[in-house]
Amino acid sequence: MSFGDGGPSPWGPAGPTGPGNSGTPDWEALAEASAARARRRKWLLIGGGALATAAVAAIVATVVVSADGDGSDTTAGKHASELPTADELPGETPAPEPSFSSVAPPPPPDPRDYIADVKRDRLPIGVESFFPGEKLTSGGHTYARGATHRTTGCATTTQGALGPILTANGCDQVIRATYSRDGVAVTVGIAVFETEAQAKRTARQARGGLASLNGSGVPVFCRDGVICRRTANSYGRYAYFTVGGFTDGRNVTEGDKNVYTTGDDLTDYTFRRIRHRGEVQASAAANLTTT
Repeated sequence: MSFGDGGPSPWGPAGPTGPGNSGTPDWEALAEASAARARRRKWLLIGGGALATAAVAAIVATVVVSADGDGSDTTAGKHASELPTADELPGETPAPEPSFSSVAPPPPPDPRDYIADVKRDRLPIGVESFFPGEKLTSGGHTYARGATHRTTGCATTTQGALGPILTANGCDQVIRATYSRDGVAVTVGIAVFETEAQAKRTARQARGGLASLNGSGVPVFCRDGVICRRTANSYGRYAYFTVGGFTDGRNVTEGDKNVYTTGDDLTDYTFRRIRHRGEVQASAAANLTTT
């Protein structure tokens, strides 16, 4: 059997005839050929779908990359070797570390420097500068202030050899105040000099003593040969002295601790008042330096 156009038979040169070449088509062979053609079409469809899926994924990836940042694809077209490595990627900017000046601040002024010389010790000098108020408390004890006195005649405030010593060392003035408590009275005197060296020398050379100051409720004491306790010290350009005893005129002995205690309290108070004068001036100088 042949087709009318004389072309070759679709079943091969001899055609798909059954056994004995009866001319009947081999239906089993035809079925297998049809199944093979169907399988080829299936794989073509599957392969085409995979390619289409890959193409869509590539388009989506390109869109995602393009949408990142400002819309420009800085990595498009670059070879993998051209992309920055992890070490080349910018890291976090470190926070600036605090800086400190290598220049040390100047030390605070020494209060003693401001009471060691008249050129720097510029605060007013008077009774109230050193002995303010009607009472003072020192060493846990309160004392009532009696008479006060200020004079440039330094020698007139002394007994014995102390007057000439004050004069020889250039004493400028003496300020005195008397305090009393429980039958004991002590007069404190501050002698003012121009320099610390003069005050130190005066305290070291001191002989005789300060004359007691009575009045304002305190009777005469430590006069006419009565034995009393005397002290001499200095700080800065100030030498300070005490004379203390009983208001009833008795002599002072080493066992009279109340006289010693009163004298020590007033000596400590006077020292602190002189030092406070230096602290005030040093603090004012420090504030001027920092402003």
